[in-house]
Amino acid sequence: MYVCICNGVTEHDIREAAEAGCGSVPELTMRTGAGANCGSCLELAAEILDAHGPVRELPLPMLQQAA
Repeated sequence: MYVCICNGVTEHDIREAAEAGCGSVPELTMRTGAGANCGSCLELAAEILDAHGPVRELPLPMLQQAA
């Protein structure tokens, strides 16, 4: 589904950016162009970004134990 018609950014593009570590809407705009023109997509883009962010972050002690 297209989220940003102005720049041709899809839901898939936003999910990929989130999974790659994108953590904010301004960063999403820099990476994908979503919201750079009219901005009407920013609310939906933020919802998708929040829902598809990194699955979980391991605390540092867990990472040290794995090493």
